[in-house]
Amino acid sequence: MNIEALPQDQKLITHQNLCRAMDMTRSGIAKLRQNDPSFPKPLKFSDSQQATCYFPIAEVNAWLDAKLAERGAA
Repeated sequence: MNIEALPQDQKLITHQNLCRAMDMTRSGIAKLRQNDPSFPKPLKFSDSQQATCYFPIAEVNAWLDAKLAERGAA
């Protein structure tokens, strides 16, 4: 499967890569998810507690756009 061929709304980012992209630690992302209910929920493709978490890139971008808009409106 060619990941570049997927539509933007179907692309996923791993938890680890999201941490890198946002320059945050895993615990920082966890606190953000706990304190901000609007932050996108992760996807897992297994019931295992150790399964890799993925986040839809489009949802993360929409969340970030909303945060930037809030900051601009304040």
